[in-house]
Parts: sequence; C-alpha cells; structure tokens
Amino acid sequence: MSVEAYLAQARGEIERVDPFKAHALVREGALLVDIRPYYNRLAEGEIPGAIPIERIVLEWRLDPAGTHRLPDITADRVVIVFCNEGYASSLAARDLRRIGLRRATDLIGGFRAWEAEGLPVVDGGSPAVT
Repeated sequence: MSVEAYLAQARGEIERVDPFKAHALVREGALLVDIRPYYNRLAEGEIPGAIPIERIVLEWRLDPAGTHRLPDITADRVVIVFCNEGYASSLAARDLRRIGLRRATDLIGGFRAWEAEGLPVVDGGSPAVT
C-alpha cells in the first residue's frame, strides 16, 4: 500500500476539522495537541493552549485507560492533533481513535493553515510533554 493510500484510509476513519472549527472546539473544552518537533515550534511559533507532545509518546500520554496518561483524558474528550500541514496528524488521530479516544481528530492543514487564517499564534519553544 502506498503512503497516499495509507493516509486516505486513515482519513476515512476520522472527521477532520478546519482551523475555525478547531478554534471553536478548543473554546468548548477540546484538547489541542501539537505533535510537531521542537525545532518547528521554536521556528514557527505555537498555538496558545496547545500541549506539545512528541509523536513517539503520544499514545502513552493520551490513552484513556493508560497509567501514563495526562490528567483529564477520557474516551469522550475531544482531542485535536496537529502537525505542520496535516499529514502526520491524520495518522496520529486515527491511532488515537484505535486506542479508545473516540472523538480524536486532526486539524486540516495543520499549524500552517491555522496561522494563515490569522488565528492566535505565540512565540514557540515550549518543551514537549515526555
């Protein structure tokens, strides 16, 4: 299977959100998760309130039944994952759904789409949750 087909399959399992819908969901209590590497956050900035979690520990920190999860993570929590442009985040959101986060999704266009829409961005460099 090609990576394009793999991505399309993953996106078929999630309901993606655009930047404005994501912004509204965050105001309603959704958790926004930044899976971009540190150097991207430092160079491009961050979305205020987003929690940086490196992709390699994502499932452990967000598993609703896991002992290493972050506080307030439940199977029904809306979790919006984003990366630079919305590719890796689609795969990550699909994986989060498979471990029990029924409302996990990703941000269409990623951080760059959020910023292009003029939504809030701050200087980056926050350490990731490990």
